[in-house]
Amino acid sequence: MLQGIYLILSILGLTLPYSQFISFLLEHGFDIKLFLEHLFANRISAFFGMDVFISALVLLMFVFWEGTRLKMKFLWVYIVSTLTVGVSFGLPLFLLMRQRQLEKQSNSLFST
Repeated sequence: MLQGIYLILSILGLTLPYSQFISFLLEHGFDIKLFLEHLFANRISAFFGMDVFISALVLLMFVFWEGTRLKMKFLWVYIVSTLTVGVSFGLPLFLLMRQRQLEKQSNSLFST
């Protein structure tokens, strides 16, 4: 059940933000300066931008330490997911795979 929820959140975390980003790209092209101007256009949008940057940093640290602790493979996938889409995709994707790893380790303990 939990894996299904994480999967749905991963899909939403990829599609919803990218629907907005693709619209921006189609209208303005890959204009980083304009993107940052829009992101920090006012204090409220700057609040959300800074919140996401800090959340992404915390997530990257969590992926590294928790993923290493659980001996998860392909940690780079969650880092790239976070850096190319955002926390909304990287976090639920990592939690999905973390849950799978925890269940795999739990099953291997009970089967021995």
